[in-house]
Amino acid sequence: MHDEIYKKIEKDPRFQDLVKRRQKFAWTLSLVMLAIYYSFIMVIAFKPEILAMTISPDSIVTVGIPAGIAIILSAFVLTGIYVRRANGEFDALNASIIQEASK
Repeated sequence: MHDEIYKKIEKDPRFQDLVKRRQKFAWTLSLVMLAIYYSFIMVIAFKPEILAMTISPDSIVTVGIPAGIAIILSAFVLTGIYVRRANGEFDALNASIIQEASK
């Protein structure tokens, strides 16, 4: 019984489109995060004095601290973007494909 449903789902063009769109979206967000991390590492490697500068003359906080926090927050934001789209668009399409295949 389940094998028939799985085969119907796999052959459904909407499912194939869903898989492609979801993979493309996940890879795009992954590449954005990779670019952020890679940029940070390149700054550390080639221009560390940028991150060593203080925020203001009277401060002991360097630019590196808020940059690191921004990188961590960007991971949370990108995860939130993925979850929002997955729970909305992707889950709705997935549910309709399963419902159609179960008939």
